[in-house]
Amino acid sequence: MRSIKLGLLGFGTIGTGVVKLLQKNHALLAERTGVSLELVRIADLDITTDRGVNLAPGILSADAEGLLNDPEIQVVIELIGGYEPARSFVLKAIQNGKHVVTANKALLALHGEEIFRAAEEAGVEVMYEASVGGGIPVISAIKENLGANEFTSLYGILNGTCNYILTRMDEEGEVFADVLVDAQKHGYAEADPTFDVEGIDTAHKLALLLSLCFGTRVDFDKIYTEGISKITALDIEFAHGFGYKLKLLAIGKRDGDQIEARVHPTMVPKDYPLSTINGVFNCVRLVGDFVGPVMLSGYGAGMDATASAVMGDVVAIAHNLKAGIGTRVAALGCPQSALSNYAIKPMEQIVTPYYLRLMVKDQPMVLAQIAGILGKHQISIESMIQPHRHVAEAVPIVFMTHEAEERNVRAALYEIDQLGEVCEESLLIRIEDNLE
Repeated sequence: MRSIKLGLLGFGTIGTGVVKLLQKNHALLAERTGVSLELVRIADLDITTDRGVNLAPGILSADAEGLLNDPEIQVVIELIGGYEPARSFVLKAIQNGKHVVTANKALLALHGEEIFRAAEEAGVEVMYEASVGGGIPVISAIKENLGANEFTSLYGILNGTCNYILTRMDEEGEVFADVLVDAQKHGYAEADPTFDVEGIDTAHKLALLLSLCFGTRVDFDKIYTEGISKITALDIEFAHGFGYKLKLLAIGKRDGDQIEARVHPTMVPKDYPLSTINGVFNCVRLVGDFVGPVMLSGYGAGMDATASAVMGDVVAIAHNLKAGIGTRVAALGCPQSALSNYAIKPMEQIVTPYYLRLMVKDQPMVLAQIAGILGKHQISIESMIQPHRHVAEAVPIVFMTHEAEERNVRAALYEIDQLGEVCEESLLIRIEDNLE
């Protein structure tokens, strides 16, 4: 049986998962592909920690360059993460004629154009199913199974840490800080959770999905990104009262010659399927012109789910190699020369309904002042909740608005926050009532 040699860069949690999968399912993979997938070299700075897997002598070393230059290795699996040295290693692998599989969404979000162009010129594959949605096969679905469709929108719950935190806050009424600490204890959140809870990880994934769905280059820095750290149990309680659940959504929409590209906490109607995605699960909802709405969900992270996605890419490359094919599907579903340059719609031009929560002193005429400012900025109130009088110094007033332009809402809140009766910065949460 023909053998295909693999090299692994990075022997952390996901790298360990890949080794375990290869060892457990080696015979199954050979049966399905008709080739033997052989892991011949692993490179990692840490060569002493016990990962709980048995390796043949000489496989694990700190010699990444030796792995990249090994003429026997046909496929390099990059699981280092971050920008450098991952970028340099991936480009070196491509230069040496090796196919690449990666889970590195941050690398591809910022340097994907350079990497994909290099792969196209070299005639090798760069596959990255594990970079978005963990074990969910969304990348291949967009590039191949749904490739006949023109997409109009995509919505994603793409970060298990945030979804876990919001689910706990929703179901148990806990506060953000407490749930975050618990998530770190359970390994759902990193010691430094900034990339997760501030939406940056989700934005990395959205950048890739935007390119795939809309066939466009994406400037990552222009994706509006907002996290969940300002969300309180009070906001979740009010959301319930209005018939919504709170999710951190990645949103992409085609709007003429522009695309909307934004990541932020969003109120979604309780009866929408997205509202049922809880815990560490992820999902992606796509709308195509012929297929209509399609939603894929599953574990968005973790050793096993991510290893499954990584090895799915390796299997696809193995089939290509067996058939004598260098590259079969372009990294973004179309050649680099066919990509468009859609502008990202400025956030201040976004139009959507809003939830506005203000903390004010319990005094007469406050509500009238606020309503007057909202009206001046062309913001129409759909409904309002002003709880009964409290002993506390500040009480909440909550408004649900009709559709309004973001610039007007922000201008109104800035003016409202200058009032002496307003005790803290007001909060806005966008609402998505129509996910078509």
